[in-house]
Amino acid sequence: MFLRIGIFFACQLAGAAVGWWFGAERGAVAGIAAGGLAWFAVDLLRGLRVVRWLRRGSPAPAPEMLGPWGEAVDRMRRGLRARDQQVEDAQQRLQDFLAAIQASPNGVVLLDAQGRIEWSNQTASQHLGIDPQRDMLQLIGNLVRDPAFTVYYAGNDFSHEITIQGRDSTPSRPMRISVHLHPYGQGRRLLLSRDITGVEQAEAMRRDFVANVSHEIRTPLTVLTGFIETLQNLPLPEEDRARYLGLMAQQAQRMQTLVNDLLTLSRLEGSPLPGAGEWTSLPLLMTQCEEEARALSGLLGKAQQLRFGDAPALEIGGAGSELLSAMSNLVSNAVRYTPASGSIQVQWRSLEGGRGEFSVRDSGPGVAPEHISRLTERFYRVDRSRSRETGGTGLGLAIVKHVVQRHGAELKIDSTPGVGSTFAIQFPTSRLRTAKAGATHAQHATESAAAR
Repeated sequence: MFLRIGIFFACQLAGAAVGWWFGAERGAVAGIAAGGLAWFAVDLLRGLRVVRWLRRGSPAPAPEMLGPWGEAVDRMRRGLRARDQQVEDAQQRLQDFLAAIQASPNGVVLLDAQGRIEWSNQTASQHLGIDPQRDMLQLIGNLVRDPAFTVYYAGNDFSHEITIQGRDSTPSRPMRISVHLHPYGQGRRLLLSRDITGVEQAEAMRRDFVANVSHEIRTPLTVLTGFIETLQNLPLPEEDRARYLGLMAQQAQRMQTLVNDLLTLSRLEGSPLPGAGEWTSLPLLMTQCEEEARALSGLLGKAQQLRFGDAPALEIGGAGSELLSAMSNLVSNAVRYTPASGSIQVQWRSLEGGRGEFSVRDSGPGVAPEHISRLTERFYRVDRSRSRETGGTGLGLAIVKHVVQRHGAELKIDSTPGVGSTFAIQFPTSRLRTAKAGATHAQHATESAAAR
């Protein structure tokens, strides 16, 4: 400020000196006025340079000058830099926030006060069929035409969410989307969507599971109750009593088998994956499967042709009880569904890459292609009446699927109606190794003794 005043008086003194030189006293007065006007004009030009710089915006280079204008320019330049940095940081935070929303598994749509789309993430596009570029500033009601959403949006009551069909929903593969609107700002709305197809399917599976278990248990309980009432209220001959007691024991065994299978499934789903530290003899597993198959075939009164191939001296890594359960279920299913005159062949063969395959081939009625993908579902039956006759629980292949997945193996199913079926478990190389000399025989003897 003092410099600015000093320069002003210096200009006047210089004008006065020049005026005195040319016009004595009158010239000095005119020189003082001219010096002041010259200072004012120069200062005005400097101010105009600053204004012109400000009008061009911050990217333009700041004018270089001294004095108060120079200090003002310097301070404004630093202020603009700080503002630009703040704007850049805010934009970066906004981009990070939008990127986080973009990666969200839930759909997010920002709507203005008129219901036009201001922004949406990719998940919302998949859920609702919105194109983030093409549909910008389009009315949401024109794009989401589900009647339930139309009523929900028009009702202006957003205290709850609604469920609509997803864009990719088909009759064979329904897709259910939950939509919830949240008001914010000045009339704006935030639309959140999430895929609840899996949740609804899980709930449906839970209901079906409870219904199936109740049905499976209710049938033998009804039979048992009827026989018990008959035995309690009627004097029966010894022969009829024995026959009724035999049927009661059969139904009780059916319930016991169902409970055991349910416990097996629960244990498989809740226990940690089996490690590779436990090894089970393949010949021992094949021998046990053969013994159980022949016993079951005899119990059912079927004179089937059971052929078991020779098992190589290998060991399988994993839980021995689970492996036996899976293999035995495949063999017992073949025995149950193959007619008395049919044949069943069980064998092991080596595959390329060091893998191995345990397969069960039967000459039963076979399975139509549309049923094969659902055979491992709990309680799924191709022919419910035929399953009742065989005494199956509908859980055997579900157990096989879980065991196979837990051991990193793969279940293969090949079936032709009227010809037969082949069920095979393919084990990876990491789960197989050559048995040590004498280990197979020793393990077989030890486990046979423990079983007895």
